[in-house]
Amino acid sequence: MIAYVEGEIKELDPTFVILDASGLGYQIKISLNTFTALKHLKKTLLHTHLHIKEDAHTLFGFSEKLEKKLFLDLISVNGVGPGTALMVLSSLNPEELQKAIAQEDTRTIQNVKGIGAKTAQRLILELKDKVLKENPSLPQLTLGKSQNNILRNEALQALITLGYTRQVAEKTVDSILKSAQEELSVEQVIKKVLRGV
Repeated sequence: MIAYVEGEIKELDPTFVILDASGLGYQIKISLNTFTALKHLKKTLLHTHLHIKEDAHTLFGFSEKLEKKLFLDLISVNGVGPGTALMVLSSLNPEELQKAIAQEDTRTIQNVKGIGAKTAQRLILELKDKVLKENPSLPQLTLGKSQNNILRNEALQALITLGYTRQVAEKTVDSILKSAQEELSVEQVIKKVLRGV
């Protein structure tokens, strides 16, 4: 296992760097975050991960230990390969990614090329506890708030389909959710609106 490579930057591209370490040239795949960190350097140390497949041995490098750790977390998720993980880390910096995971922000994660809705949800599901354990101070959605948002959106869509204007639907649904003494289902919310409760 190659934990890190330290050397002189011989060639730098947004997707890879060639480092000369004691006369040996390492071609290392990098994220845009690492590329930005290396732009004005002549020498550097990259924290590396050697990814071994039957047909290729690929070295991935990161300017920060946190970025390498997140890369390893990402490739541990079913359906996320090293190429996709690198794409995620090129689109979001480590802090943005951790925040998106902690807040269950699927939209931000889905904005990354190659990440669909299911993969974004799986990524959050598998990594949220790990991210929060390591960063307890990260802002997060409480479970109730997250579920309420989903329920609210589903109820609004149904009511708009039934002919309500968005403004009226939002006002009524918000009022019902605010005054609810217990957890309501989407159907219960819609029935209350239709009954004028």
